[in-house]
Amino acid sequence: MNTINVEKLKVNLERPLMDTVLDAYDAVDFSAYTGDDVLRALEKDSISLEDYGALLSPAAQPYLEQMARRAKQETACHFGNTAGLYTPLYIANYCVNHCTYCGFNCTNKIHRGKLTYDEIDTELRNIAKTGLREILILTGESRYHSDVEYIGHACEIAKKYFTTIGIEVYPMDTDEYAYIQQCGADFVSVYQETYDRVRYKEVHLAGPKADFAYRFNAQERALLGGMRGVGVGALLGLGNFRKDAFAAGLHASLLQKKYPHAEVSFSVPRLRPYINNAENNPNDVHETQLLQIMLSYRLLLPFAGISISTRERPGFRDNVIGMCATKISAGSKVGVGGHDEEAKGDEQFEISDPRGVAEVEQMLYAKGMQPVYRDYIRMEQA
Repeated sequence: MNTINVEKLKVNLERPLMDTVLDAYDAVDFSAYTGDDVLRALEKDSISLEDYGALLSPAAQPYLEQMARRAKQETACHFGNTAGLYTPLYIANYCVNHCTYCGFNCTNKIHRGKLTYDEIDTELRNIAKTGLREILILTGESRYHSDVEYIGHACEIAKKYFTTIGIEVYPMDTDEYAYIQQCGADFVSVYQETYDRVRYKEVHLAGPKADFAYRFNAQERALLGGMRGVGVGALLGLGNFRKDAFAAGLHASLLQKKYPHAEVSFSVPRLRPYINNAENNPNDVHETQLLQIMLSYRLLLPFAGISISTRERPGFRDNVIGMCATKISAGSKVGVGGHDEEAKGDEQFEISDPRGVAEVEQMLYAKGMQPVYRDYIRMEQA
């Protein structure tokens, strides 16, 4: 059954990506798919937009085992028997946005903090002692407290210890991304949170993040600024998770087609409780649904990286790594600092997996997998 107007959504890379993605978000009807649609999708070497909708639909729930077998084959084909390791470092938690689902939101009464450059150096040096060579630098969304120069200098410090540096901060202009890239960053992760424009307004009550379009186009600006890769994702549970996953997958696919040199990857964050909001949990997105989304991402873009964070419990993370996930965090701290002494600021959300690097490494070895600390060599120009 043709549930999506494929002709209307035929990829035209001259058209704004946001228009195509939002048209698809509005058009997809998951209730129209059947088990036969799912089985036909699984028989294909590469799946279409229609097939992707089938794999994300409720009709696919009885076929997760078949999807998992196919996903594991694709993961092994493109990534071998390896898993990348990384950890996040929050260098500030000041934020000017009022987002109803986030512990950093500007109205939440938490302990705010910001690392000095010396403290950043100490934190990074201690993380590097664990053997990790990939770091993700994060801040709250406040240009006043964490300006572009501050983030750039943090990347310059990170270059002393790490070969791969990602940032997860507020969206920037193309020239700002170019500056950050020159400072040493390789990757930019920006999550749309939800692709539902009405829901987006409901949960972003104030601040620059309320600008839906500026956030949507951040990955393109990052790639135009010279970044090697970008991360895409939705905050699962904030809106209709099937539609959000469908839109995020199409968003990533269009970015990959338009910028074939780029490394496009997925993250799959679910809502988590945070200080002063212990009831903040995903709506109807249980581990079964999360697994379905991850498997669908893998089958849509077999060569895309998929990260699984410490938002999820150890057992789930251990099961999906190598099946569909290709990168796993370890030794995570989601307060400001905390890799050296006590955190300087409160955490963004509660984590579910507190294991350190050595424990995650041993888990991977027990699964017969090879942990990868360094998969990129930085060549400095003379």
